[in-house]
Amino acid sequence: MNTDEINGFLIDTFNQHSLKEGATQGICPLCSSDRQPKNQKAQCASYDWERGLGTCHNCDTSFQLHTYQRKGSSERVYVRPQTPEQFDDVSSNVETWFGTRGISKQTLKDLQVTEGSEYMPQTGKNENAIQFNYFMGDQLINVKYRDGRKNFKLFKGAEKVFYNINSIVGYDWCVIVEGEMDVLALHEAGIKNVISVPNGATLNSNNLDYLDNCIDYLDDKTKIVIAVDADDAGQALKHEFVRRLGAEVCYLVDFNGNKDANEFLIEHGADKLKAVINSAKQVPLENVSTLYDIEDELKDFVKNGFKPGFQVGLKNFDDIFSTYTGQFITVTGIPSSGKSDFVDQMVVGYNNLYGWKTAFASPENQPTYLHAHKLMRKVWGDMPSADDINGDKWNQIADHCNSNFFHIDMEKYTLEAVLRKGAELVKRKGIKCLVIDPFNKVRSNDASGDVNVYTLEYLQQIEIFAKKYDVLVMVVAHPTKMYKDANGKIEEPTMYNIKGGGEWYDASYHGLLVHRDYEANTVKCKVLKVKFQNLGQNGAEAHFKWEPRSGCFMPQEKPDFSSEKMPWE
Repeated sequence: MNTDEINGFLIDTFNQHSLKEGATQGICPLCSSDRQPKNQKAQCASYDWERGLGTCHNCDTSFQLHTYQRKGSSERVYVRPQTPEQFDDVSSNVETWFGTRGISKQTLKDLQVTEGSEYMPQTGKNENAIQFNYFMGDQLINVKYRDGRKNFKLFKGAEKVFYNINSIVGYDWCVIVEGEMDVLALHEAGIKNVISVPNGATLNSNNLDYLDNCIDYLDDKTKIVIAVDADDAGQALKHEFVRRLGAEVCYLVDFNGNKDANEFLIEHGADKLKAVINSAKQVPLENVSTLYDIEDELKDFVKNGFKPGFQVGLKNFDDIFSTYTGQFITVTGIPSSGKSDFVDQMVVGYNNLYGWKTAFASPENQPTYLHAHKLMRKVWGDMPSADDINGDKWNQIADHCNSNFFHIDMEKYTLEAVLRKGAELVKRKGIKCLVIDPFNKVRSNDASGDVNVYTLEYLQQIEIFAKKYDVLVMVVAHPTKMYKDANGKIEEPTMYNIKGGGEWYDASYHGLLVHRDYEANTVKCKVLKVKFQNLGQNGAEAHFKWEPRSGCFMPQEKPDFSSEKMPWE
């Protein structure tokens, strides 16, 4: 039934997992590869081609058979540069310049480097520019222009992909560098299977949209050599690649004081450059370290002390609480106290301050469009109206939310399935936060025996995930029941009021209580636990007014009733 549209969504890739088209039963693309060899071809999944969904009866997860595009005016359409009929040789001046960088004319021909006149916004006029042509298959996808003043630009509106991506097809390993000149340098040294990021590196290098566009080219690689620049931005890019591609396949290069591969080529020659790439060392073994493995971190701690924690942008809350990634936070509170809303506020804050992307596994935030509406309001700072739909601000915020917030939708939520999808979203989209809300709707239903035992097992799985992928996990957990004091007032729950409470308190890095004070008409967030005292204050409180149009929490001073006169006074 290969159609162009399903349920009002445009199909981008029909049968994205290359399953047997038209079959109603078959393998699960999520779990089959992880099963024992004799069971890898077992027909454990059902396919519904008309709905575009598959369901696995082994791992209890659902998956999309197709990938989809946004429909309508906001749909992203890439522009492709026109492919020249032939690639002419570069001029003698350009050839001479490349020669000073250790790059031969043959390498320029091999990589199809050209030159031509191009308007450069940095100078406001047409300049003679070197053209690095980005091919994927036989299609010209993008062009990087570089003029004599070292100004750069990519072809406007074109898709971002790795430079020289075709070169790694058929290899079980490849090299990733930070610039086109480094690709040419390694080609000069005889290493052809090398690709470059299209737009360099920054200190905030977690928005690697080109990685998602090219991930299929990297999935079969057993070794990926990361040979980026030695500066801070390059190192940030290195850490992000390791996080998303997996430490088990990543190898790191030390250019011995040189900035990058091209500088190393100029100073030491092609043979030594090839040797330094071939001597790349695997990312240190997990769970085993020596002093020299962590010496850089040790020196930094001796010089600078604890690194500041990440904050959310609410001053009164930031004064009492912050966190690191690679940890998980437990958030509790009685029903209708604002737990989910406050977690959403934290997520939007992390996104605003640090560009973090977040995935939500939120069975109670259904249907999904209502949760998307809540997030959109917080980003917008107001309640959008019908008149705003498809306007400039609507499209801007919709695109932002579409690129930064991801909703995990499953027929049946299990912790294992959520963490597996979270790992995929780290790799494909670069998420830095995972929200599980609430935990009691996500844990496996077959939990039996000692509640403390299986609670600890679940929390250990969450901790392992957070550490492995350097993600902040926020878990919303309901207390087992509400307790009232002698006056009939609902008491504030603690982490011990959650089912398996002792394990929650011990295993969680941090604990937060969100509690509505009906007397003061405020919401407060109380720090129940911080693992590291430099990140917060146990027992400290921050008070807020909830703004109904935006759904945002507005900091407020703690109400003081002590000075108020009593009615009989």
